[in-house]
Amino acid sequence: MLSDRRQRVLAALIEEYVARALPVGSRTLTERYQLGVSPATVRNELSVLEDGGYITQPHTSAGRIPTDHGYRAFVDNLLAADFTGEDERYRPVVDELRRSASELDALLEQTSSALTRLTDCLSIVLAPSVLNLHIKQLSLISLNAYRALVVLVTEDGQVFNRQMEFAEEVCSDDLARVQAFLGDVFTGKSLQQIEDGLGQGMAEAFRDPLVRMALDEVLSCLQESELSRAHRLGVSSLLTKPEFSQSQALLPVMQVLEDDTVMLHILDDAVRQGDGTPSVRIGRENDAAELAGVSVVASRYGRGESAGVVAVIGPTRMDYSKVLRAVRIASAALQDV
Repeated sequence: MLSDRRQRVLAALIEEYVARALPVGSRTLTERYQLGVSPATVRNELSVLEDGGYITQPHTSAGRIPTDHGYRAFVDNLLAADFTGEDERYRPVVDELRRSASELDALLEQTSSALTRLTDCLSIVLAPSVLNLHIKQLSLISLNAYRALVVLVTEDGQVFNRQMEFAEEVCSDDLARVQAFLGDVFTGKSLQQIEDGLGQGMAEAFRDPLVRMALDEVLSCLQESELSRAHRLGVSSLLTKPEFSQSQALLPVMQVLEDDTVMLHILDDAVRQGDGTPSVRIGRENDAAELAGVSVVASRYGRGESAGVVAVIGPTRMDYSKVLRAVRIASAALQDV
């Protein structure tokens, strides 16, 4: 546990390093920050922080830079701070986001855009999990004897569709029969509830090949849609950072983030957080080695099981205070979707 003075020195060093991306010396801290102590005391505190692994000296004659451990101590102090009253300060931003978009996807896209503007980092907004959306209507529309269209409408107005093809002719009466059965089973339930209930007295009905095929198409349609409905903006912002000024430095990061399965795993911390507190993974705290140079700040939004995620990804040298504030704003804007 760092003393208050060491926390102030560490916070000043991180603020300076975030602003300039250059190693920070004791003279800089003494001249630019009101730390209330002598230069000799600052030098001594920097030595203690270095011994504790909070900062490091990249070159013998250079100043210090924060380590992942130092960022973690700094962020933990930010997360422990009292944010009471901040919601009202940012209410105009939240209201403007909600007014500017009448449909969910448009709101998610504009929220992602706002996150990028506020943080100058990569932003990701994941729609609420389709596995927890409740189904309002299922239609099977015959296109010809060998092809049909599955159309699914959720209670919040989202529409999913997918074509299915048959090896043998299927008449419209058979499609109508399957539609009526699946409609009775699906209506008012979430996909997760349907999947959980397949083994509870319904196995016999789903042995019908046409019923099984239609169900498989519905599951595939929704699962693919869940992974594709991620709104990402700000890759160009990352290219402006000194850490990624060479595009080959950013390439491994983007390759990992383009893998939807990996991305969902990265954001899993936020999904599990039930109290609205943002989760922060710093550098090597990320499971993927390619993400050792970035931090991920994420928060869930929505209510109950139907929750999405807002996230910001940037270099470990990000402005954590600004990013945490922006993520809170975005989460508040999407809270009631």
